[in-house]
Amino acid sequence: MGQRPHLQGQTDRVVGHRNARAAPLKGPGQRCVRSESSRLPTTSMTCASQPDRRHQTAPFRFARHKESRPDCRAGRFQLQTLALALASPKVWNRLQTSYKELQMTLDPQALLRQLFDSAIEAAHPRHVLADHLPEDRSGRAIVIGAGKAAAAMAEAIEKVWEGELSGLVVTRYEHHADCRRIEVVEAAHPVPDDAGERVARRVLELVSNLEESDRVIFLLSGGGSSLLALPAEGISLADKQAINKALLRSGAHIGEMNCVRKHLSAIKGGRLARACWPASVYTYAISDVPGDEATVIASGPTVADPTTSAEALAILERYHIEVPANVRAWLEDPRSETLKPGDPMLSRSHFQLIATPQQSLDAAAQAALDAGITPLILGDLEGEAREVAKVHAGIARQVVLHGQPIAAPCVILSGGETTVTVRGNGRGGRNAEFLLALTEALQGLPGVYALAGDTDGIDGSEDNAGALMTPDSFARAEALGLRAADSLADNDGYGYFAALDSLIVTGPTRTNVNDFRAILILPSSD
Repeated sequence: MGQRPHLQGQTDRVVGHRNARAAPLKGPGQRCVRSESSRLPTTSMTCASQPDRRHQTAPFRFARHKESRPDCRAGRFQLQTLALALASPKVWNRLQTSYKELQMTLDPQALLRQLFDSAIEAAHPRHVLADHLPEDRSGRAIVIGAGKAAAAMAEAIEKVWEGELSGLVVTRYEHHADCRRIEVVEAAHPVPDDAGERVARRVLELVSNLEESDRVIFLLSGGGSSLLALPAEGISLADKQAINKALLRSGAHIGEMNCVRKHLSAIKGGRLARACWPASVYTYAISDVPGDEATVIASGPTVADPTTSAEALAILERYHIEVPANVRAWLEDPRSETLKPGDPMLSRSHFQLIATPQQSLDAAAQAALDAGITPLILGDLEGEAREVAKVHAGIARQVVLHGQPIAAPCVILSGGETTVTVRGNGRGGRNAEFLLALTEALQGLPGVYALAGDTDGIDGSEDNAGALMTPDSFARAEALGLRAADSLADNDGYGYFAALDSLIVTGPTRTNVNDFRAILILPSSD
């Protein structure tokens, strides 16, 4: 008879549904947030001006609402089977048999792809935008937008808007959508190009000289900071390109990069909202940043910015990024400051999140539960990709060796945005780097499979979304003469997983809630 499971920490395993989305923006003064979930309906209301304490609870908890009982079944079933296993050796043997049958019937790689697909679909504009638009869609609206999801968002709004609609959005190359009333322009990401600068000027022209009765709908998603590239006075596009490239290689996190970008821009940090004044601006955003901070998403073109030009200079100095004299002079000029909280030019600007990384993690967790796998959500994480991988490896090893903090079969889920300090000459984005570091740390630990990918379908600047790791990846690579440690030193995650035929290629997904990581751990067959 096999060893029975360790029970420490086994009492709180049900994934929490923390999806919170604001009620549709209908105009100034609307202040309430409604907690909603397709799986966990609730009628509770909380004032948006008060802290939402639901978001301060652990992601794994038993739901308290009567309507949520179906979602608790998996957790109750797990506890009941564990209790029966302790009481009856016969039941425990049967449980072991079912675990072995699960291993025989489950395709780990297919399941990981299913979880990844679930996370992407949960954030796609065709599913999330329409419910947040005003109920009255008969009036005239000017639509502008920027980001990897901008074209898909424009396509979604065209399908439901009954009134006059016109406008212009910019998205990444090959992220086009079939729009008839809204013009879609493509530009470069992550380093801006001339197309991004030209479209940014056109956007400003489009919203200039509006009246108080005009309504602007701004469709915002990750990548907008690079795609809507309009340098500030006295700064050239070449200056911005050079600084952007240096920031991307430096290991600076997204908040730091966007602080610099905002203060070198003529359109970010609330400046777009100022250009729209006195028209009403309604921003619908898909978050790709840890914490879902409005001021960080695409450098916050329509919201107040708490950061300062002095902070931007400090970030450049911290990462030893040399800047030309004209850039330094601009950052020392008071005119470089962004719009701050309380600025009257922002009084008619309204912001609403329509999709977040947490919603996608919740969707993947539910898909795992449906497959009989217990999920553990770690949430949005930041830091060097290889260091984050070490933490994940430690948790996976603890599960395999001790059944803590969760017993197999289980899947560890996380999101957020890691960074890579480039030291080598290899290829690959932060997800390939994470998975390569995980492979090196685990070195073929039995029963552990993993996927890391970017939900926009592009890992960094490569043609893959991410990659897959299996228990034999480390050994197969060694047989090909590839050492994980050497590839990691060269930042060559792409080359490593390409040699193993383990790259994930989805093409552009036309949404973006940042990185997705899933580590599937199956019980030992011993």
